[in-house]
Amino acid sequence: MRPLTEEETKIMFEKLSKYIGENIKSLIDRPDGMYCFRLHKERVYYVSEDIMKKAANVCRENLISFGVCFGKFTKTKKFRLHITALDYLAPYAKFKIWVKPSSEQSFLYGNHILKSGLGRITDNTSKYQGVVIYSMADVPLGFGVAAKSTTECRRTDPMSIVAFHQADVGEYLRNEDSLT
Repeated sequence: MRPLTEEETKIMFEKLSKYIGENIKSLIDRPDGMYCFRLHKERVYYVSEDIMKKAANVCRENLISFGVCFGKFTKTKKFRLHITALDYLAPYAKFKIWVKPSSEQSFLYGNHILKSGLGRITDNTSKYQGVVIYSMADVPLGFGVAAKSTTECRRTDPMSIVAFHQADVGEYLRNEDSLT
């Protein structure tokens, strides 16, 4: 367990800013205490400083996990967000997509969102912008990348992709052995 280097912090914050913009400050400066990001076995954890100090007493080989896993660094030093970060990203999301009930299950199986399944989309969403996917009942289902801007979505045909799948809550069941 160690603090992130400047390069790692920059890469991770660039990825987070695609989804929550300047609200990254709200993750670190919280009213209920100080929180920080720590790296352990190529995974980035979001943890309170109290828990971090207690986890420092555990040997690295015996420490499996602590805090919430936000994502991991790949071997090529790219940062990949995990679905476990959804509960922390959803309240601060700048751009959102709501899916119709008929398309929720398709998204939860790992498929992209088609125009026919699009319920609503935040105004001024640009192409390739990070979005949080919600059900029509405002339950966060996952996150992805907008394949089309808001104006393009209005004119596109029903079978075209409007959002690329990145992660969804169905991963808790599909990948339960590898999520930490």
